[in-house]
Order: sequence, then structure tokens, then C-alpha cells
Amino acid sequence: MVDAHGRLDADSHLFPIRVYFEDTDAAGIVYYARYLHFLERARTEMMRCLGTPHAQMTADHGVMFAVRRCEIDYLSPARLDDSLEVRTRIVEIRGASLTAEQQVRRGQEPLVRALIRLACITQAGRAARIPPVIGNGLRRLAGDEQ
Repeated sequence: MVDAHGRLDADSHLFPIRVYFEDTDAAGIVYYARYLHFLERARTEMMRCLGTPHAQMTADHGVMFAVRRCEIDYLSPARLDDSLEVRTRIVEIRGASLTAEQQVRRGQEPLVRALIRLACITQAGRAARIPPVIGNGLRRLAGDEQ
């Protein structure tokens, strides 16, 4: 049985996705904007696997992550009922931001590649340093433990 939160694997988080009818257009092809939902879910579950779910991050540290920049390349379409996997890897961590490289794959075939810059912000929307406990977890995933 696959864990609903995905799993950590070396320097990545792997998250399974099934394509449902609601994700597709009339031709049964995944609508381009749905990939953003898939990527967001994968990052959310990555944080849960690292021990800091978003709600806890806000409750304990008063911060959250917001997408600041998104670059996405659509390489090949996914279709109704496909079994996909989102691979997330942290490629850069700065004081108040991080960059995640995400890939949606069907088997070993890459369908979508994205580079996502996330800003750590307060509930008031101001930039904030990533709390050390969260940064340490992210650095472990990035293979950059210090």
C-alpha cells in the first residue's frame, strides 16, 4: 500500500497522484492548470513527511510559504486514469526563501518540469527567515546538512 503522504527517497520526496475525470478536459487530457494543484499537494505532503505540516508551521512559528515564482514546462500530456508521481527536490535554501525543482512523471517519463521559488512569510504577508527547525529538515532533503 502506498502512503498517502508520499515518501522520502534520498534527496527527493515522491508523491503519487491518480488522474481523475475532474482533472481533465473533454478529450481526457489533464488541463494545464491542474498540474499546479498536483505540485502544491506534493509540496504540502513533503512538509508533512519532514515533520512540519503547514498548519503546525503557522501555529508554532507564525510563518507559511507562498509561491513567489513558478517556471513550468509542459513536455507531454497526462490522461484520464494515469498513475503519476510528483518528485520534489530542494535545490536552494536562503534565509527567507527556497527553490524546489518538481517533476511530474508517468513511470520514468517526465511530463512536466517546474521550478518553484517559495517565500517564507508571516501571517501579515511580510518576509520572514525560515525557522531553523524547518530549514534543517529542508537541508536534509536537499542533501545539504550543516
